[in-house]
Amino acid sequence: MILNPDSSKPIYVQIAEWLETQILNESIKSNEKMYSQYQLAEMFNINPATAAKGLNILADEDILYKKRGLGMFVSENAQATIVTKRKNNTLVKLVSELVLEAKNLNVSEDELISMIKSAKERDDDE
Repeated sequence: MILNPDSSKPIYVQIAEWLETQILNESIKSNEKMYSQYQLAEMFNINPATAAKGLNILADEDILYKKRGLGMFVSENAQATIVTKRKNNTLVKLVSELVLEAKNLNVSEDELISMIKSAKERDDDE
């Protein structure tokens, strides 16, 4: 993953989202040790404090937990927590924006649903 310094999202948020994706893809599994802030800083050529901020976001959300003297580890329910969070935040927002735009363009509900199904089929074929 390449961080986007021009993004409206702060680097530490991009780090947190990348780590969440690693957990969702099971590249990092439950109860497995997470990268340290120094490892992340080296991987992405960023300040260790920025990396720590990304890790702390996930710890605050109970996606990671700390073992004193050992570092951070992936929580048992991390995947479920991330899925719920992303559904409730990202998908709900995107769907709301999509529905509003469809309304502005006079796209019927049936047409919108058909467009969504077509997009899903294209994605499934890839």
